[in-house]
Amino acid sequence: MTNQSHRLIVGVWKEAGLTRERTQDAELAARILLDQGQEHSVETPHGVLHVTLHGTRTTRRPAILTFHDVGLDSKSCFSPLFKFEEMQEIVKNFTLIHIDAPGQEEGAAAYPAGYQYPSMETISEMIPAVLQFFNFRTVIGVGVGAGAYILARFALTNPDAVEGLVLINIDTNARGWIDWAAQKLSSVTSSLTEQILCHLFSQEELSSSTDLVQSYRERISKAPNLSNMELLWKSYNSRRDLIFDRNSAFKCPVMLVVGDHAPYEDAAVECNSKMDPTTTSFLKMADAGGLPQLTQPAKLTEAFKYFIQGMGYMASSCMTRLSRSRTTSLSSSYSMDGSRSRSRTLSQGSQGGQMPPSPSQTMEVSC
Repeated sequence: MTNQSHRLIVGVWKEAGLTRERTQDAELAARILLDQGQEHSVETPHGVLHVTLHGTRTTRRPAILTFHDVGLDSKSCFSPLFKFEEMQEIVKNFTLIHIDAPGQEEGAAAYPAGYQYPSMETISEMIPAVLQFFNFRTVIGVGVGAGAYILARFALTNPDAVEGLVLINIDTNARGWIDWAAQKLSSVTSSLTEQILCHLFSQEELSSSTDLVQSYRERISKAPNLSNMELLWKSYNSRRDLIFDRNSAFKCPVMLVVGDHAPYEDAAVECNSKMDPTTTSFLKMADAGGLPQLTQPAKLTEAFKYFIQGMGYMASSCMTRLSRSRTTSLSSSYSMDGSRSRSRTLSQGSQGGQMPPSPSQTMEVSC
């Protein structure tokens, strides 16, 4: 349900002569429906995708399109971030399109034995049909893990359709022989649930068995569509290299995000080394673990706001300042005239201003 639909429904109820109390109840019910979003089954050349739509549904701006990681769905992966209070400054101005990978949505039926699950490349080829379905020409992609890989591949093959990318825990490389052997051994000695948890969380989080780890362990192990998760897990582990370099990289601003000591920290660092330094920001988040969008939504929201502002979609007057108690260390690599300087380090407090917007520089940020 869009905001316009919400106003229309409430207006109809008022015209029908509902009392003030009943009208307030109707407004609350409409708002709940709006928050839950509109669910759609979108036909694509490679099968059906479950998609949830939130927000204004205006096509004057790009939609924010999300893609989740293995072991999660769009709700469990992104709800804490996009329902975060300060994120509403962004959400109210954009349409959110949450895509669930085939068979990963809540309540999805298990695929029959022998089902040929689509490859990562094939899933990325399903996205244009989603944009066409909702009549959006361009998007700002936000992906985590497998979802980051899928959106990155989509952006490389459809550069005109992507205005910006936020890639969390991206690994652009195919699994090597050592990784393949380790995965085979892990599949023998560890359950599928534990394999996915090792993919999602840092070793510190797993060793401490945090509440977040325990809740997701229970969620994954008891999932009715666990067999579908396994198919997506195998598809992700069979991914191919994303081939690009600084001269043939993404044509849009990119923000790479990874938690300090996260499972894919090294992979994210390697990806950053291949990116165009004039359009890339690298955010390494301390105390974020493997899923920073869940553990540090405030910091990630702030970074996302500046990313959006750098693209020209949010005026600086709309931006909230960093909390006075928060200090952000910016280890910056500037590229103003084609040359890079790795020596400049900035330490910013709340009064120190804002993260300089992309695409004028590449920044490595630890916060």
